[in-house]
Amino acid sequence: MAREQLRYDKMVEAALRGVVRTALRQVSEIGLPGNHHFYLTFRTAHRGVRIPDYLRTQYPGEMTIVLQYQFFGLEVTEDLFSVTLSFNNVHERLTIPFAAITTFADPSVNFALQFQPQGEERQPAGEVVEALPAAPAGAVRPGADDKKSGDKKGEEKRGEVVTLDAFRKK
Repeated sequence: MAREQLRYDKMVEAALRGVVRTALRQVSEIGLPGNHHFYLTFRTAHRGVRIPDYLRTQYPGEMTIVLQYQFFGLEVTEDLFSVTLSFNNVHERLTIPFAAITTFADPSVNFALQFQPQGEERQPAGEVVEALPAAPAGAVRPGADDKKSGDKKGEEKRGEVVTLDAFRKK
């Protein structure tokens, strides 16, 4: 009879997802200190991900969000977080299970974590994917029409979706 082995890889993965959870909890309580900001990449088809249909269509595999200047109502539970972001001046509520996260990065301190798929990755066939109503007509990819604001006073800084390829070793 084969004995179960201790799965240290899963233990480490759970502990590192706990780092993400703790960081988000602290930000939800005190805000982002200093120059800290987060890039979070997640699987859009993962069970429990709630995003607007137009974002799921635009990002059928993975999507990266940035928590830096414009995010609202960050709520963190043991298994997921929810946040409201602005996409072309339309506020959208996103709910993302920690198990859906594939990458977490804080470039201000050169810190990044990459995760393996956890649990059931995709919605089962025939199951309705949780989604929010689509944004008004004319909504496009976040940041597509934004102008770089620089550090000029009076201008509002805007978030945008970016890829993390620049951070990955090749």
